[in-house]
Amino acid sequence: MSRVYNFSAGPAVLPEEVLRTAAAEMLEYGSSGMSVMEMSHRSKDFTDIIEEAERDLRELMAIPSDYKVLFLQGGGNTQFAMVPMNLMKNRVADYIVTGQWAKKAAKEAELYGRVNVVASSADKTFSYIPDLSDLAISEDADYVYICQNNTIYGTTIKTLPNTKGKTLVSDISSMFLSEPMEVSRYGVLWGGVQKNVGPAGVTIVIIREDLITEEVLPYTPTMLRYKTHADNASLYNTPPCYNIYICGLVFKWLKAMGGLSVMKQRNEEKARLLYDFLDQSKLFHGTVVPKDRSLMNVPFVTGDAGLDKRFIAEASAAGFRNLKGHRSVGGMRASLYNAMPYEGVRSLVEFMDRFEKQN
Repeated sequence: MSRVYNFSAGPAVLPEEVLRTAAAEMLEYGSSGMSVMEMSHRSKDFTDIIEEAERDLRELMAIPSDYKVLFLQGGGNTQFAMVPMNLMKNRVADYIVTGQWAKKAAKEAELYGRVNVVASSADKTFSYIPDLSDLAISEDADYVYICQNNTIYGTTIKTLPNTKGKTLVSDISSMFLSEPMEVSRYGVLWGGVQKNVGPAGVTIVIIREDLITEEVLPYTPTMLRYKTHADNASLYNTPPCYNIYICGLVFKWLKAMGGLSVMKQRNEEKARLLYDFLDQSKLFHGTVVPKDRSLMNVPFVTGDAGLDKRFIAEASAAGFRNLKGHRSVGGMRASLYNAMPYEGVRSLVEFMDRFEKQN
């Protein structure tokens, strides 16, 4: 078997140990006589799986007891609607737009109330993070919304905004479990798992209990109420059982690796290797202001669209897959999620160096 180095932004690389465990348990989980794919979500076996996954996630992130963990479906686009439907009591919210996904979230929220964009980096193609220390937060805002790591543009909000007492809601999809986070600083944290946690199909929401109420916007569907899922331990309807099982295996792997502090150190080492090369390269260059660079997603270009295309093709043939940048940006992007080994990044840098010398 020959596995490639998969630099996809999502669905993305998973730890080999997790895939091997899943393969070994594919036909029969434990002594159940069946695969996790086949078992009832009401069974004791699956109840144990989802409860253990939640316990491990709580331990990894040090999630306070007054926060609920919800395993949902629908991806980010559904959260763009669920957040205002459940939280926009005054029909007002402030959004910080630092990339495509925050922009989409703000547009969706406009369906439900007044959206104030209190900071944006659209003026420079989302290549930096604006100063968030003293924003004109609306007095009647129900919450302040951010996308903390921008998958497409490769920026990260490293210092949380001063929300002046308002609830902070954060999309953490592409940095989920890549470093420690102080959960109590947020009202809601949510992320699609397909970037750094598991296979596509699960969205994890971590929400402070006081924000889960019956008071939602009129006509909010039952399935789009956080309370529905909190009251039913994420089992109101059939959840994506197998995908949650894989997430649980990833949580176990992260614990065995030493937890999120260790993962942050590993991720910093990988990112430094690639950024250091980009900073000295005469052919390739990064597109993000250095102080705002993401550890997870590294966009870069040569400045020549034809050369970019040739690099992507030759890299793919050499076993470095999914390096093509997002269609809205072009160029290249390497996603360095937890499961990407240091050796993969080192090999990519060596390939880039050879390509540069030949071109």
